[in-house]
Parts: sequence; C-alpha cells; structure tokens
Amino acid sequence: MTATAATSTTGTTAATGTVTTTQPDAGTTAAGTTTGSAGANPVLRVAPASPAAAAAYFGASLVFHADVSDVAAALADGGDPGFVVLDSRSTESWDTGHIPGAVHLPTALIPEQAEQILDRSVPVVTYCWGPGCNGATRAALALARLGFQVKEMLGGFEYWAREGFEFETWEGRERRAADPLTAPAGTDDCGC
Repeated sequence: MTATAATSTTGTTAATGTVTTTQPDAGTTAAGTTTGSAGANPVLRVAPASPAAAAAYFGASLVFHADVSDVAAALADGGDPGFVVLDSRSTESWDTGHIPGAVHLPTALIPEQAEQILDRSVPVVTYCWGPGCNGATRAALALARLGFQVKEMLGGFEYWAREGFEFETWEGRERRAADPLTAPAGTDDCGC
C-alpha cells in the first residue's frame, strides 16, 4: 500500500526576501515515515524545503548577510574593500570598542544623517553588538529605505572581538586572543 502526502505551498518571491516552499501536509510517505505531524522528531516535524527552495533561500541569505571573517578579510587586503562598515550602536558602545575604519552612525540618526555621511553608490555593511541584538538589522532596514545597498554583518562586534580581530576603543587599539569556539587555533581560515 502506498500513501501519498498532500502538499501545501507558501511564500512569495526571493526578490522580496521571502522564498516559496512546498511542505508536505501531515501524512505518511510510501516508506511509512510520518511527515509534518506532531509525532515526527523535532527536526523533521516540518519537512525540509525542496532543494530548489533551499537554494533560493540560502542564496538570498548571502545577498543580505556577510560574516565577521569575510569582512575582516576584505578589510585586511589593504585596498578599497568596495564597501563601508557602519557601527549602529550608541556612542558609549562605540567607545568600548569598534571595528577600525568603521563609520559611527546610531540607528536612530540614520534617517537624518545617512545621506550626509555615506555615499549612496558604496554598499554599507552594518553591525551592532552581536547575535542577540537586532540593531544592525534595524540599521540595514533604515538604510535600505533610504536607497542604500546594504548587508548585515552576522555576529556583530561580539564575534569581531571573539575571533581575535583588532578593534579600537577610546584608549587605543586592542586585540584579544581568539576564542577557540569561534575561530580555529593556528589558522586564519575556518575552511567554511
């Protein structure tokens, strides 16, 4: 006996930042595996997206995000990286540490000051404290609404410091030892 699972489709286009996915409704596959039901394990309770939908989603994610290591590598090349880094935190936060060469523009001031400080033809990479803070996301949204090309740096200042990259404070430049849980020891490349 072969059972077929009905499917439902949700989403919009990748151009708007959302992806169409097709998910099986609750049911049983031909192999007898439960899909989409409360009885499935927590990982597969919602079935994985189709490979095409996953490719669209993860491709779109890279359009919107950069990681700390990639930003650091681009800045370390010494030339023009082709983007500007924007710290969207408060002045007090900026003073405790920021990426060398970053522009400081708190999120609340973006609507009134971004056009005087930033060049609209140069992409902007925003960051805030870290993964638990959505300040860089809000800054990226504000800049996009003003017509800037923008990406968010995943990990924020927390991971910049944890990965052992140099930063500036009001007292000068500092560097901490890399956290072995975030950066492999003895290499600048995690291989990913």
